[in-house]
Amino acid sequence: MEPEFGMGLEGVLRARRADLTGILNGIDTRIWDPETDPAIHRTYSPRSLKRKAVNRAALIERFALQPPDEAPLFCVISRLTAQKGLDLLLEALPALTGRGARLALLGSGEPELEAAWKRAARDHAGAVGAVIGYDEALAHQMQGGADAILIPSRFEPCGLTQLCGLRYGTLPVVARTGGLADTVIDANQAALDAGCATGFQFAPVTTAALGHAIERACDLFANRRVWAAMQRNAMRQPVGWERSAAQYFALFQEVAGKD
Repeated sequence: MEPEFGMGLEGVLRARRADLTGILNGIDTRIWDPETDPAIHRTYSPRSLKRKAVNRAALIERFALQPPDEAPLFCVISRLTAQKGLDLLLEALPALTGRGARLALLGSGEPELEAAWKRAARDHAGAVGAVIGYDEALAHQMQGGADAILIPSRFEPCGLTQLCGLRYGTLPVVARTGGLADTVIDANQAALDAGCATGFQFAPVTTAALGHAIERACDLFANRRVWAAMQRNAMRQPVGWERSAAQYFALFQEVAGKD
């Protein structure tokens, strides 16, 4: 464990690593379900991905964006804090807007970042839209309409928005840290050849690496057949609580000394 993650306890945690168990979070797949979600404009499934385009058009209109020409629509649903890396995304915006992509952001947090994202939306009108605050229905609509979700966290024990992104076929672009690295399969050549990629990872957590990941996503978006295959892979990932609940149950039995 690295010192920046151990908070002064990294030595103890390394010494007792055999006593530690990591279990991922899950999401409520009854609430987060693109096949039945009442908040989105058009429900869809892995077999009817083309219907997602209706939600995409509605999201573009909601954020007053210009429809992108052959480029992805990214979204961010996050607290606006340094931990979430939203300052890095501000610096990486040229990589996104330079490719003709669009960004819809929903979040609140540190006043400096809120003000910075308001300025970014003004400076990049038509390419970047920002809603400061939180709106549960809008969060569902963003997952239902965006092509990809950006999660450039400096650290993330597990994370939830990438799980929602997988569920909705909104491919996560994530920092290679914590649970983000554990839940998203990077679209490297080996994963693409094997047909198992579900998103994009980047490291280190820098502006340059994030910009490169955005450009990778833009490049792959041009191949709609491969992109759709990744969306279907993502939507079939087990992101609910079933597996994690079973792991918790087994762990509690072990601690209690029961078979």
